[in-house]
Amino acid sequence: MPSDRDRAALDRLLELVVVLSNDMEAGLSSKGLTGARAHVLWELRRHGPMTQRRLATALDVTPRNVTGLVDALVDTGFVTREPHPKDRRATLVTFTDHGAATAAELDREYDAFAHIVFAGVPDDEMAGFVRGMEHVLHRLYEHAVTRTDEVSA
Repeated sequence: MPSDRDRAALDRLLELVVVLSNDMEAGLSSKGLTGARAHVLWELRRHGPMTQRRLATALDVTPRNVTGLVDALVDTGFVTREPHPKDRRATLVTFTDHGAATAAELDREYDAFAHIVFAGVPDDEMAGFVRGMEHVLHRLYEHAVTRTDEVSA
């Protein structure tokens, strides 16, 4: 049975998830993006043009799913499909000027949001927060693996 302390902490964590999710959804929607489509832009910004197969791996989705994401991003002018310079069977997903500008704007907004959220937090408290979040994430990943194994059995 969880303690009152654990329940109170989980309540705050779930509140944080909702607030962050709502903020992210509103911000992305104003740019004509969903979370999944923004993730494609993020990966392209980090790694440059890539094949859809590599994108599927980076996003941990099926190739069919990535095709739908890229189709939508092509239709809305964020990316194009270009011939691969070394493999004529492959195409590269590449930013348009609009997509590159949007990804750069998302990156700037990310940095600004980090400042809004964490400005003024003393270093020792920040270090404790990060350690605590690492512990929570570790537990969640560990639990997810255990649940996956239980479902598979």
